[in-house]
Amino acid sequence: MIDYKQLSAVQAQQVSAELGDVLQACVADGASVGFTDPADRAAIDRFWQSQVDSLASRECDLLVARENGTVVATVMLDYCGKPNGRHRAEICKLLVHPAARQRGIARQLMTLAEQHAWDKGITLLVLDTRSGDVASQLYLSLGWQVAGEIPAYAESIEGRLDATTYMYKLNRR
Repeated sequence: MIDYKQLSAVQAQQVSAELGDVLQACVADGASVGFTDPADRAAIDRFWQSQVDSLASRECDLLVARENGTVVATVMLDYCGKPNGRHRAEICKLLVHPAARQRGIARQLMTLAEQHAWDKGITLLVLDTRSGDVASQLYLSLGWQVAGEIPAYAESIEGRLDATTYMYKLNRR
């Protein structure tokens, strides 16, 4: 059974190794999520520590999916702190451990993240994804719109420069 939950900074700190395991496995599987060396666990751990700090300062929220008590997927909402952007947030680090894929976990996490944002008064969500990735189809099926594409935006773990697609979703309630 999959359990979905928002984590506080304290809770995220307690499962930081599990968060790192999910990120490391996704990078090793080729995910374009800001890292190019899955063996660099120190960088992965530093990333999650910085996110714990951001959670503590309420700059972001973290939702996770657990299976049998272990974190298998994540998604983050990163809130814009600028006075002219308080109505928007970025979806980031939608990660599903390769062993937990193809079970609707990413779709459920995205749906929960969107609802969480709308409930907080956010009216615009944005994200970016490697152009052509399977995630693009998920986002489109959830009503996201393509804003544009930037070529040669992010380096892959193979050293290739890949294009990135920017997407958005408005709360039309």
